[in-house]
Amino acid sequence: MTDSTSLTFKSTSTNPRFEAAYSWSKQIFKTLTLPAVGIAVFLVLWSASSMNIKTSLGQFPGPVAVAQQFGTLYDEHMESREKEQKFYERLEKRNAAKLAKDPNYQAKQRKYTGKETFVDQIGTSLITVMSGFLLAAAIAIPLGIWMGLSTTLNAALNPIVQLFKPVSPLAWLPLVTMVVSAMYVSDDPWVAKSFLNSMLTVTLCSLWPMVINTAQGVSTIDDDLVNVSKVLRLSPLTHVRKIVLPASIPMIFTGMRLSLGVAWMVLIAAEMLAQNPGLGKFVWDEFQNGSSQSLARIMAAVVVIGFIGFLLDKGMQKLQAWVSWDK
Repeated sequence: MTDSTSLTFKSTSTNPRFEAAYSWSKQIFKTLTLPAVGIAVFLVLWSASSMNIKTSLGQFPGPVAVAQQFGTLYDEHMESREKEQKFYERLEKRNAAKLAKDPNYQAKQRKYTGKETFVDQIGTSLITVMSGFLLAAAIAIPLGIWMGLSTTLNAALNPIVQLFKPVSPLAWLPLVTMVVSAMYVSDDPWVAKSFLNSMLTVTLCSLWPMVINTAQGVSTIDDDLVNVSKVLRLSPLTHVRKIVLPASIPMIFTGMRLSLGVAWMVLIAAEMLAQNPGLGKFVWDEFQNGSSQSLARIMAAVVVIGFIGFLLDKGMQKLQAWVSWDK
């Protein structure tokens, strides 16, 4: 009886379908159940803590109050879009009426000047951070490759990189603001000075991780790969394209992921100080507003900032997997 039971158990445990179902359930538990439990515990602790925190603006917002603000912020965005649509409709009717009276009338086109909504400011922040990050990547990756290939250049520039790497964005922003104000003088500017201030500050702060990791990745390429390039007598450009870049992709993307995280954090502080429309300015305006809903709106912005940062990092991971030669 015992032998037959053990045989039945063994045959079941070695059943491919059973093993596949067990593996699938285990994967679901790790990817869905455990994160859900962690989030639930966090929300419970947040809710319990918020009930015991009193501020000058009232009780600290809990998850329910913040969730309500998401709905309010979205409603405000839709109301603003309706106002914008009605503004352009009135403008079009006014121009049509004047053209009917005077065919030579030059129709005027005006931009809607309503206040940016929370959703608009999310878009502005994303445009600013990606502009600064891409500019930094265009400078840092070629420079890092050059430093990795040349020990002389690396010895010359590495002290400068190490000197500026720990500098806070709060130190860069006043300098960037003064330089932009002095050099970017135009009666009809393409972009606002506040946008340039934030973007260049992001660029300066996200340069260094990319330079360091790119140089490190290039300098540690397997000697066998370098020898293959020498045997084939590849040109310097072909050597970089066929050997250096594929072999150093992991380190380059490590630097890019670090830089993008730094860029997103720096941007919020830069927007707060430069008063460039974006999530940072939204947080600062709500702090200055001091209404009973300000804390919940700020906390909603904090959640969005964290969630966007998470998505940016995951997006960089997917991009790395897509371009890596070994996938």
